[in-house]
Formats: sequence, C-alpha cells, structure tokens
Amino acid sequence: MRILGIESSCDETAVAIYDFSQGIVAESVASQIETHAKFGGVVPEVASREHLKVLPALTQQVLDDAGYVWSDIDGIAVTAGPGLMGALLVGVTYARSVGLVNDIPVLPVHHMEGHLFAPGLSDEGLPGFPFMSLLVSGGHTLLIRVDGLGQYKVVGQTIDDAAGECFDKAARVLGLPYPGGPEIAKLAKHGDASAFKLPRPMLNKPNFNFSFSGLKTAVMYAAKGCEDFNAQAKADLAAATELAIADVLVKKSMRACKAEGIETLVIAGGVAANKTLRGLLHKAVKAQGMQVFVPDLAYCTDNAAMIAYAGGLRFARGDKVHQDWDANPRWKLTDLT
Repeated sequence: MRILGIESSCDETAVAIYDFSQGIVAESVASQIETHAKFGGVVPEVASREHLKVLPALTQQVLDDAGYVWSDIDGIAVTAGPGLMGALLVGVTYARSVGLVNDIPVLPVHHMEGHLFAPGLSDEGLPGFPFMSLLVSGGHTLLIRVDGLGQYKVVGQTIDDAAGECFDKAARVLGLPYPGGPEIAKLAKHGDASAFKLPRPMLNKPNFNFSFSGLKTAVMYAAKGCEDFNAQAKADLAAATELAIADVLVKKSMRACKAEGIETLVIAGGVAANKTLRGLLHKAVKAQGMQVFVPDLAYCTDNAAMIAYAGGLRFARGDKVHQDWDANPRWKLTDLT
C-alpha cells in the first residue's frame, strides 16, 4: 500500500510517499522559517500563501523522485487539523482535488496522531500498546495514554503556554532569532545552568498538567535583574531555561507512566529534538527499568511521512472515506476513534 501524505498545518509544506512494504519512498519539505523569522513568529496569512505557492510543485517533485505517477498511489492522507485554518485549507483542498481528479481516496489525519505514531518510521518501529506519549511542540504539550489506533486518553496538558512557545519567548528575551528552541539549545552548550535559579512550575502539583507562562516571566525578570547581562550571562540563562523545561517534562512524564502502570514512553513533536531533554529522559527511564522511543530527528518536527504513515494505518484498518469533513483548526485528539 502506497500512501501520499500532505502536511501544511503551520509553516512547513511537506509531502511524502510511504510504502508499507518499503518504508519512506520519497519526501520533501519546504520550510518557511526564513520567511517568518523577520516577523519573530509565524504570520498565518503569509503561511497560507507560501503553502499555496509551493504545494503543487512539491508534490510533483516527490512523485518524480519516487518514479511514480498518480495511478501508483493507493491513498492520500492529509493533515486536516489542528493548526492554522488557512494553512490547513490549502492542504485539504489540494488533497481532495487531486484525489477527485485521479480517483484516489483521501483520508483526513489528525496532526497529533501523526506525531504519536512517528516512532513507527524509525528502524526500531512502533512500540507495543499501551504506551505513554509526551507530545511536546511549539503549540502543544500533552501527556497521552495510547492504547491503540484512535484509543487516546489525555493524562496531562499545559494550562497556558506550550513548552515550545516558552522556548520561543525566552529566546526573544535573550535576543535570539525565531525559532527559539534550536537557538537556545545552541547557546546553552556554552552556559552554566546553575548560574540562574528558575522555577519548575506545577512540578509538585498532584496532577500531570504543565504550566510554562510563569517560567517565561521568570526568564524575563532574571534577564532584567542581571547587572551585567553579557554573552556569558545569556548563555547561562539559556542553559537554565532549557534545563528547567526539560526537568519538568521528564519528571511529569515519569510520574504519569507510574500512575498509569505503563513501562514504555514515547516522545514526539518538535521539542523532542532537544538533546538535553532526550538525555534526561534516557537516564530517567533507565533508572526505572523502562523503555523510551524517540523518532529520528527529522521526524520530530512537522513532516509528511508521519501523516502518510498514520493515514496508512487507518486505510489498512479499513476506515471509510467520508465526504462530510473539512479542515478543523480545533480538532480534538480525543474525538478520534
């Protein structure tokens, strides 16, 4: 079964073909980072126009790279939500159009479900059910119990800012460009995290929810209160910020696994690429005799291979292709079955 996946939920236009007998056959991503960097964040209207501009040519490029024509494709999987409404509409409209013209069934895929199953793209493959997933990105921070395809229980979530958003806003305080996560990680390599004492919001609360707005504010006040906010001080604050975020994510995740009686943890989403977070997680699960599965770095951030893979799982299960669906920027993961 060959599935063509399309992802356009935010600022990455991505297309991939996944063959369940061969794996990823071809893929390509058109990044908009440079376009949005001058604005300090993603501008929804600009993102939509960029998707519209590149998606048809990008799709043809991926088909050509694979040596396929449309008749070689068994199904199309497209991100239908959540995300930016205009950006989603570009992907959904294009997918449904080419599906109609070429008589190919089209399935809507939840963006978060794509991330949940992204570890299936690695050589290790998808772990057995159930597993706990820490889904952490610029727009989402969730702890989800996964008992099977479409069987999800949200165990914890952020009550305000997502972890990735905290990285971005802390980066602004430090005078770093967008996106903030990779820039903070780069600067943190030269810093001493113990130089600043930052809070671990909600770490000791008797639940598995997160809060990062207070940490963001603490970073701002730490910078303002520093007498000599020189290059070293900035590196130290970057290291302290990175460690504070990672510390909360890891400890909350481990507690959630224990409470749910789960011994396998999956981490996904853009922030999953952070090496400090990965390192702390591997140490924590090893100490508890657990397992951790992390997608390859290329599949932590938004990509179409994960959409094709997740869509393929649903096609293989026999999910019906309905016509009464559209882009849904507020699509809830718990609405899936």
